[in-house]
Order: sequence, then C-alpha cells, then structure tokens
Amino acid sequence: MKTKPAIFLLLSSLAMLFISAEVPGVNHNPASAFTPPAAAKRYLYVAVPGIRDYLGYGGHGILVFDIDNNHRFVKRIPTGGLHPDKTPSNVKGIAVSLPLNSIYISTLESLQRIDLTTEKVVWEKPFEGGCDRMSVSPDGKTMYLPSLEKGFWNVIDCNTGDIIKKIDVFKRAHNTIYGPSGAHVYLDDIASPWLYVSDAKNHTLVNKVGPFGNFVRPFTINGKETLVYATVDSLLGFEVGDLKTGKKLARIDVEGWNMGAVRRHGNPSHGIGLTPDEKELWVADGHNMRVHVFSAMEPWQQLTTIPVQDMPGWITFSIDGKYVYPSSGEVIEVETRKILTTFQDEFYNNVASEKMVEIDFEGNKAVRAGDQFGIGGIRK
Repeated sequence: MKTKPAIFLLLSSLAMLFISAEVPGVNHNPASAFTPPAAAKRYLYVAVPGIRDYLGYGGHGILVFDIDNNHRFVKRIPTGGLHPDKTPSNVKGIAVSLPLNSIYISTLESLQRIDLTTEKVVWEKPFEGGCDRMSVSPDGKTMYLPSLEKGFWNVIDCNTGDIIKKIDVFKRAHNTIYGPSGAHVYLDDIASPWLYVSDAKNHTLVNKVGPFGNFVRPFTINGKETLVYATVDSLLGFEVGDLKTGKKLARIDVEGWNMGAVRRHGNPSHGIGLTPDEKELWVADGHNMRVHVFSAMEPWQQLTTIPVQDMPGWITFSIDGKYVYPSSGEVIEVETRKILTTFQDEFYNNVASEKMVEIDFEGNKAVRAGDQFGIGGIRK
C-alpha cells in the first residue's frame, strides 16, 4: 500500500522533532539566527588627573563607570603620561577611534593610544611643543592635535601617531573640534578673538569666524556645522557665531549672577555644551560654582541654574542626552535637573575631570563613542 511509506515518513519526522526538543543546544527557533545582539553596554571613560595634575580628583589612569548601573565604578585602566620626574602629568584631552578600537589620551608632554579590548598602551609619543585638547575625524583615521599653547596644530595619523602635517595658526593653540561631516576642523587659539577653520582634506586654513568679544575659550557647534557657541574671556555667558558666513550673531550674558575670581582657567565660563537634541545649552560658571541652562534657540532664554560641588571647567553629555556631566563630578539628569549621584573611585574618593567620553560596547568591541565637547546631534 502506498500510504504506509508516507505514514512511516511522517512518524519519523515527528520522532526527530521530539528528540531534538530534548537535546540541549538544538535551535528550535528558525528566526533566532536573525535575533539582534543584546543591547550595548554603556560606559563613561574618565581620564585623570583631568584637573591640572591634581591627584586628589581620582588619582591616575582611566576610570570606567557603568552608565546603566547608576554610574557605578567598574575599573581603573593604567595609563602612561608622566612628567620627566615620573609623576602623573595633567591630562589635556580624550578621544576615540572606533575603527582602530582605541582611546587616546593627551597630556602636557605626550599622546598615547590605548587598545580598548586589551587595555594596553599601543604606543606613547612625545611631541615637540607639547599637546593639548585634540579631536579625531569621524572615520577614526586622523587627529588634529594642538601644541601646548604654541602657534601650531599637528595633523596626526591615528594608527601610527606619525605627523602628517603641521598647521601654523596664531599664538596659543588650545581646543579642537573635528566637524561631524568630516569636512572641516575648528581650531580655538586662546590668544585670538577668532575661531579658525581648517579644510580637513588639504589641512589648510580656509576661513575664520568672528571677531568675538574677546579671546575664544571652550566652544561647541551644532550637528549641521552652521552655528558655534563660544565662551570668551571676561564673559559670564557665551557668544554665537555663524560658521558659514563667519560673522558673530549674538552675545548672551548670564543674568542674576556676578563674575568673580576663579581658581582655574582665568575666565568666568570655561565650559559649554549643547544637548544632543540641540534644544539647550549648558554653560559653566566657575566663580559661583554653578551650571546655567539656556534655550539653544534665539533669543537664547536663560532657563535655570544648578549648583555643583566644585568649580565646573567643562561640560559633557551622554550620547542619548539623558545625562550631563560637569567636570565637578556630578551626574545630572537633563530632563529633571536633578543631581543623581557623584563619581567615586574604588577607594570611595570623589572623582572630577574635564576629560571624559562615553563608549558603548557589544561584547569586548567598542561600537559607539560620544564626544568630549557637547556637540549637537542633529546632522540633517
């Protein structure tokens, strides 16, 4: 009978299904091969000493905090970066190259590349004229590394640390932002009221923005690279410039608070950041130990002020914009303005730094990185 082979095949198939259901490791869900990987783990990498070379703000190394676990301390990664007398040198900047799976730390004297998986120093190189706050290209291949307040920037190969080109700008190279488009790099010389613009292809100066009301200090830009928000000497507040026309647009003073002596940096507002959704600007106030919040839309209305535990000298955001990290050591929830916690190391000492960046991992591979500058997140 022709039905017997068919019945036998059916029973055999059912038996195999039953057996496979009892065997560990057998995949019963055909769609599971396409299941997306588990959510990335988010960490904040904090380089210390990140306030001058003061070891009382977290010691020496890179401190890693778990963003999704109340920013709890995870580990300390050993780093180089020493003065000639072998004591830890002041960290000047922090940056990430995802293609090279590397984090970079600049100090007064040198630049070091550290592998994010092995956590070992790949190389450390001293640079004539010293180092300051650098920035890496979106493709992770090129770095603009300012000298330590000399008149030039070095363009660096992120893989080797070799100098590609030297760019002479003015007198005191300092802060640097590589634009999100990868087309331009924005250079802050703190002895000039101008913000300089370099073509990232030819590494030549092509424009400048200003003049601003005084020498340009920390600044940030929007994601479309049309606006710059700059702090300047002798101003408690910020100024706004047009990156396309090169003209200054506005000067915004903090209302209700007076300028006064500051312990570091010499200017009232050393620190400014744009929320990733580009709705707000957060501005540091060193003398009053506060962070002032403004609307990022004209007429740049002042919204509120938040007291912090120490002098803020820098402002950084999480990638999703939920948290803001003033360099004074707090974790502040952007929406509620509440201080959720403060950073502490493995010895329960308070941690503060002006050099920190979020890095997200899938397994032991870095897949996303924020920036140290509070750059806007709207690209189109």
